[in-house]
Amino acid sequence: MTTPRSPKRTMSMPVIAATTAALPAVVLSSLALAQPSMATPAPQPRKIPATLAAAMKAQAVNVGSVIPAQAVASTIPAALRAMAPSVPDSYTIVRGDTISAIARRFNVDTTAVLQLNKLSATTLIYPGQTIKLKGTATAAPAKPAPPAPSAPSTQGSATVYTVVAGDTLGAIAAKHGVPLSSIFSWNGLSGSSIIYPGQKIKVSGGSAPSAPAAPAPAPAPAPLAGTGSYTIKAGDTLSSIASRHGVSLAALMAANNNVTATTVIYPGQKLTIPGAGLQPAGDTKPLVPSTFLGFTYPPAVVSSANENKALLNASPVPSRAEMKSIVADTARRMGVSPSLALAFAEQESGFDQRAVSPANAIGTMQVIPSSGQWASDLVGRKLNLLDPYDNATAGVAIIRTLIATSKDLDTAIAGYYQGQYSVNKYGMYDDTKRYVESIKARQRTFG
Repeated sequence: MTTPRSPKRTMSMPVIAATTAALPAVVLSSLALAQPSMATPAPQPRKIPATLAAAMKAQAVNVGSVIPAQAVASTIPAALRAMAPSVPDSYTIVRGDTISAIARRFNVDTTAVLQLNKLSATTLIYPGQTIKLKGTATAAPAKPAPPAPSAPSTQGSATVYTVVAGDTLGAIAAKHGVPLSSIFSWNGLSGSSIIYPGQKIKVSGGSAPSAPAAPAPAPAPAPLAGTGSYTIKAGDTLSSIASRHGVSLAALMAANNNVTATTVIYPGQKLTIPGAGLQPAGDTKPLVPSTFLGFTYPPAVVSSANENKALLNASPVPSRAEMKSIVADTARRMGVSPSLALAFAEQESGFDQRAVSPANAIGTMQVIPSSGQWASDLVGRKLNLLDPYDNATAGVAIIRTLIATSKDLDTAIAGYYQGQYSVNKYGMYDDTKRYVESIKARQRTFG
């Protein structure tokens, strides 16, 4: 296989090296694609919250499957129930908390806590936030039941599957005994495509209608004075609503008083959707461009990059100083030089967890999704690149593996930028050499 020379490089697996574009030594350089599996280190302990909207979306709590705490408590002997902790009026969230875990701790019903605080199963919670555990819940909109597992249906000559919460394309392919590549081909998807509950996926060849690019919005009243209305459903985020209606997140927030990127939204709440008259001038360009330094990225990659950028923009993230501490602490815990990890983080993003490149390199360590999967394999658990702690873990895990499998430190550093396979086969390109020198210079400043 040969790797075409291009102005921007990414790390590549041997099986896909021929199709991987390269990136320059700049802040938004993308990270290595998945490398061959190495010996898997022991999983590292992690006590962190799913602090980001995407993480909550990917790991949504199935409220309907939670056994009410009262039912559990009723099976506990009276002597032990007397030892249960008393229920405080309120509780301040700490790292690692979830609503369901808090409810179990104090023997209260998860649904009651959600309703009391006007939260949904996918609402973001964060350390320092105070929630009520006692009181009378105000009337809250009923939450729709989570979708039941879908049985494949037949449309035309193709079999179609309806995505439910927790599905992945790989799991869908395995469930129906078809190659993942066929799922991609039949549905016009790629490894970086985002799927959502309710989406129709072909699981056999045929002429079934193609799935829509996004879920159809609920019927809205006739627009008045250039605006419309939308009723929030479970799983919605401000960024996904804005994207679905073809408006910017800034325009959506501007059209709804007292709504910001960190505002808690809940099913049943109504939002004003701005029309053309309310769309800020010049605010229609994408958050992430498709072209960088003369290289144009595939539409599917750029689309996913824009979705990730919108999610990060709409979510609270650590400051640059906090990310610096997170990267250094992660490196120490994983046996990597903190100064080296900090050098990579500064070079890649300037410690900006909201950074997303046109190649869909995400967060502080600028990890692309396929690299995130490799890093997940390395540490033995699923990593969410939108989560700042997981992002740091992914980057440090890859740095550690590159150091362990490269002939020297320079080659390991080059592998993070150009790709280990490419470096071994072609040697370092000129821009890769500049990247290596930059990393080493930055490491000295953190030494």
